[in-house]
Amino acid sequence: MHDPVVLNWLEPIDVPDTAPLPSGMTFGVPFARGTVSNAGALTLTDAGGRAVVHQIWPAATWPDGSLKWAGIATGALPSASSSGPLLLATSRQLDSAAAQETAAEGSRVSVESSETDIRVDTGALVCVVGRTGRDFLKSLARDNVVVAAGGRLISSTVDTVDENATSVTRSSYESQVNDAVVESSGPARVVVRIDGVHAGDGRNWLPFVVRLYFHAGARSIRMMHTFTWDGDEHSDFLSGLGVRFTVPLQGQLHDRHIRIAGADGGFLMEAVRGMTGLRRDPGADVRAAQIAGVATPDPETWNPEVSGRLDLIPAWPDYSLAQLTSDGFSLQKRTGQNHPWIGISTGTRSEGFAYLGTPNGGFGIGIRDFWKSYPAGIDIRGADKSAAELTQWLHSPQAQPMDLRFYHDGLGQDTYEKQLEGLEITYEDYEKGFGTPHGIARTHEVTLFAYDATPAALRLAADARWASTPPLLQATPAHISSARVFGDWAPVNRSSTAAAALEDKLDFLFDFYAGQIEQRRWYGFWNYGDVMHTYDADRHVWRYDVGGYAWDNSELSPDLWLWYAYLRSGRADIFRVAEAMTRHTGEVDVYHLGRWAGLGTRHNVQHWGCSAKQHRISSAAYRRFYYFLTADDRTGDLLDELVDGERNFLKLDPTRKVRDDIYSPDPAALAVGLGTDYGALAAAWLTAWERHGDPEARAKLLGTMQDIGALKYGFLTGEARYDMHSGRFDAGRERISVSHLSAVFGLVEIASELISLVDVPGFEQAWLQYCRLFLAPPEEQEAEVGQPLAGIYLTQAHSRLTAYAAARLSDPALARRAWVEFAAGGELLGNDVAFQLHPVSPPHVLVPVTEARTVSTNDASQFALAAIQLLALVGSYAPEP
Repeated sequence: MHDPVVLNWLEPIDVPDTAPLPSGMTFGVPFARGTVSNAGALTLTDAGGRAVVHQIWPAATWPDGSLKWAGIATGALPSASSSGPLLLATSRQLDSAAAQETAAEGSRVSVESSETDIRVDTGALVCVVGRTGRDFLKSLARDNVVVAAGGRLISSTVDTVDENATSVTRSSYESQVNDAVVESSGPARVVVRIDGVHAGDGRNWLPFVVRLYFHAGARSIRMMHTFTWDGDEHSDFLSGLGVRFTVPLQGQLHDRHIRIAGADGGFLMEAVRGMTGLRRDPGADVRAAQIAGVATPDPETWNPEVSGRLDLIPAWPDYSLAQLTSDGFSLQKRTGQNHPWIGISTGTRSEGFAYLGTPNGGFGIGIRDFWKSYPAGIDIRGADKSAAELTQWLHSPQAQPMDLRFYHDGLGQDTYEKQLEGLEITYEDYEKGFGTPHGIARTHEVTLFAYDATPAALRLAADARWASTPPLLQATPAHISSARVFGDWAPVNRSSTAAAALEDKLDFLFDFYAGQIEQRRWYGFWNYGDVMHTYDADRHVWRYDVGGYAWDNSELSPDLWLWYAYLRSGRADIFRVAEAMTRHTGEVDVYHLGRWAGLGTRHNVQHWGCSAKQHRISSAAYRRFYYFLTADDRTGDLLDELVDGERNFLKLDPTRKVRDDIYSPDPAALAVGLGTDYGALAAAWLTAWERHGDPEARAKLLGTMQDIGALKYGFLTGEARYDMHSGRFDAGRERISVSHLSAVFGLVEIASELISLVDVPGFEQAWLQYCRLFLAPPEEQEAEVGQPLAGIYLTQAHSRLTAYAAARLSDPALARRAWVEFAAGGELLGNDVAFQLHPVSPPHVLVPVTEARTVSTNDASQFALAAIQLLALVGSYAPEP
């Protein structure tokens, strides 16, 4: 590493004053093989050379032991350090000793553990975490003043949603902490992991994991909450899910402040007992103090016409905000439990932030993607008491209960034959009992703020934005590309007319989908992050209600498209869409417990609806980007879940409905496809080896690579027998069977990484053969393997195979052929009409929208991936438009 790595803010930082940032951040940076020996050789400074409190650890290593990815955590940066980039350098480039000495003088986070709790001190706040019992957060204090306590999870259910039901049974649950551990600790960051369940009504369910992130000097705590659905969708209708805190309050009611975020940075700014708007004026100084959130003067100094009548001014201790759709919230308050709610206002999209406190301090809470993950809400209760409750609702009890039952009755599809017929008409792969959500998960990101005083309006607004879009540091596309990670791609290149024209099309496709997310309102608790599969040009809608054409669920790898688009451009808007998709597809589209744990669900009207439960959806290939770029622990959990994915072949045969042979899963001879299956398995093994040095994963990866190379027809064999005991394929199988889907779920990208990573000549030759022959003329195929290949489809998508072979073999003829295949193989490039937006207005649609009528997610993803890889591999051969 010759020069320091420049780390830029993904989005500009909002710094309303000279105070340090609310917290630190965590991110990842890659390095080329052999350039950095270990994480200890690195140090972090701001652009002015000032040391930054930080810790660095190896997130992944190269086979030679050198650092591949560094995970980096910082303390809360001073405002001066947040105005520009940070610099990551080696000790040879920087006076490392001096930097570390300066950092040692700064704030550091400390942690102490006992049998009952864990105490963390960031230097700005002190938090006590419970190791057992109801409360995962026992207390949160700022300057020795407790601002929150009794942090717990809450949920509720009803047993029916039948409109004609004569009675409804309601049940309530609270968190039961089973264990809390310090998962990691260092000078800049401590992570506490809490595991538990929701308990109540004689039942334990909804297992959860909460991680609390404490950064040095931070006045806020990042809370990552994941729950897994283990209920019965036929009788468990979730009517509320939230996180609740007790907020101690002292002093006069007119000095108890409530702040609730509305839309566009606006806030409701009130007190429990308001002193403004009264018939008699308490005094301008009183009114100004209350609005500003500072202590009002002694009531003895007020206008006696007001101070003598305080008991006649109603107190408003209860507030409630409900965001029941992505486009509307309502805010109301009341004087007590036995009195009606009075409307305050309605609005569009609340930022989901609330504060409750006094001039001596208070508690704030904000959530990521509040309105995008509707129905959500915020409740304050009892703010006139010595201890109020502040609840952040992840699923608002004001919404209809959650109904996760399968959406139709099966339509008589009680045999495989009938189910295949159904597939022919709605593209839905139905099977009774398979459309269940049992085992899916959902993760929310919450930020808890400890204040030493009621914050000013600009500070509140900045904190709300921090919680809704946490800042992130990232290396540049040029640096990431130079590290040679994630296979074949290069930064955006407009150096030729041909390249610029293709870049324009790539920009069009992303901008179109980003626009569709907003126009079509692809938001909601279980939906946010996904996109639809195929468009219905007759109805001018995406096919949200047509079987396998509805939610995409990673079909043909939009996850990969978005991440490569981000890597190439560094665009924040692309990153945020890719991030949301990774969160969604990794949690909701995949099972995390139960009979299909580790498998994902094919595209459907419901994310869990299809009976095809497959590795191609749960693939680690889709999660690796986000993990390495952000060092996100939850994504690390998802990757760890997949490392023994081959065991899932004992649970379910993915080709059971179309087999013409009798197959019974045999641990010594599991039928594993060399396309979508192997791409997913290899990605999981590779990631486990890189992250943990896992010797078993390494052995399985390298062994199966050798076995594929030993197969007579290599990847063209299509399916091999896998022995779970040895972790190897039977290399004696002789057959040819190819599929148009084999290479479009991450196999192309993983195979390229493996070949550049390790020297297994047989594997490389097998992959090059597959790449050369897949789109080759039939006579060339027959001359080499004795028969032409059947099942050739998705020509444009597979043009990148030809391009890979061309680059690897330095073959200009193959390079030119790749571009011909790319142009001839898909409507998107050959027909510029596909890259035109068409406005559609009422009454033909509900609301005005735009459409690109021939664009489907399958086509868009594969066009983009092929274009990106052709530009990187054989860009100099691109024909001029």
